Amino acid sequence: MAEITTQAARLFELLEQNNFLEVKDAVTFFSVHELVDIAPLLKQSEQLLLFKALDRENAYQIFENLEENLQEDLLDVLPYRQLQLILNDMSPDKRTALLEKLPLDKLNRQLKLLTTVERDVAISLLGYPENSIGRLMTPDYITIKPEWTVQQVLDHIRQNGENKETLDVLYIVDESGKLIDDIRVRDFLVAPTESHVSELNDGKFVALHVTDDEEVAVNIFKQHNRVALPVLDANGVLLGIITIDDILQLAEQEDTEDIQKLGAVEALEDPYMDTPYGQMLRKRAPWLIALFVGELFTASAMIHYEDAIAKAVVLATFIPLIVSSGGNSGSQASTLIIRAMALGEVTLTDWWRIIKREFFMGLSLGVILAAIGFFRIAAFEAMFNSYGEAWRLVGLTVATTIIGVVTWGSILGSMLPLILKRLGADPATSSNPFVATMVDVTGLVIYFTLAVWLLKDTLL
Repeated sequence: MAEITTQAARLFELLEQNNFLEVKDAVTFFSVHELVDIAPLLKQSEQLLLFKALDRENAYQIFENLEENLQEDLLDVLPYRQLQLILNDMSPDKRTALLEKLPLDKLNRQLKLLTTVERDVAISLLGYPENSIGRLMTPDYITIKPEWTVQQVLDHIRQNGENKETLDVLYIVDESGKLIDDIRVRDFLVAPTESHVSELNDGKFVALHVTDDEEVAVNIFKQHNRVALPVLDANGVLLGIITIDDILQLAEQEDTEDIQKLGAVEALEDPYMDTPYGQMLRKRAPWLIALFVGELFTASAMIHYEDAIAKAVVLATFIPLIVSSGGNSGSQASTLIIRAMALGEVTLTDWWRIIKREFFMGLSLGVILAAIGFFRIAAFEAMFNSYGEAWRLVGLTVATTIIGVVTWGSILGSMLPLILKRLGADPATSSNPFVATMVDVTGLVIYFTLAVWLLKDTLL
């Protein structure tokens, strides 16, 4: 590690000195992944010098593994010829991920740098719906014919496999390009060389549709132990493949978006530190405004019951306890259901089972918290005479309210994700703050309604 650190420090020094020849020699001591980590730490002029010092293969490999915002910056400064080579050498799926983020004028400039073949591929992938599998697939795979022998297949791999995305799986297609089967390479390695492909296939394969949502691909990869899956059109024609590395990256992005939405923040397109101040403000302000307006209803509810609060000020001391208990139980239920939906553990058809489960769970949790709350009131009355002769009714009011609010919060928190899913929205949108705000308002109504009923002719 110390040697690498020393080499890195030396590379930084050479780049700062603009010493091209020595930089060209120094970069040979670094792996692609090390240079990917180093590039963002450099000034733009130093990044440009670094790329000039790289050979063709390393240049495109490093470029396609950089963050997209850095890739966009480099599009404006890299030499024309090098940029042309990089864009043509990049894997189609990673190139599509970059191109789809560009404004139209900049996109057209980059498309002009591509060869006719690569431009057709790029335009084809960009033509698929946003967030669809078509945007992620790559056409770099090997197809074989059912009538070929195993020896012909092995020869075909040697001749055409060098730049393919993966060689783990081969795809059998008919004359019209329809997928017949996919077979692992290892099956050919152990089969007699004179046997035919048709003798090895069983017609059982898992495939994705080109217009499937990205989330569908993530779920299917979770269910099947595959390094790649074929992507078909409506007629069963093989259009491309999607590989596990793209799915892992996609799953990370989706998890990040869900976590951000759970915190009442619109999903960020860029890393936190790279998100411009104005964009961050636009992502956070609308949700905070919505939650703030929601909390105004809480204030309205308290004003409605101000006479009750004036007569029994002690009721106000338990408001934070009441609303937090309901909000916390709702957030728990919402988080559990959102994650269960993401993992495919529950679906919309399970709504009645979920309601029953959360009703009894909320009831049980409410009883536990209510017992603690009643014990606290009884203890303070015994020690400090805090609530007077009506302390039992105050305790009963608080305990009963907690049971009701926690139960209601659990039901509401579990149902909101399902309702949003049914309406076609992202279930993660039922964020914890959103659930808590809704429970706050309803919790106060439950609390003061019970208080007026139970404490009538005593404190009220």
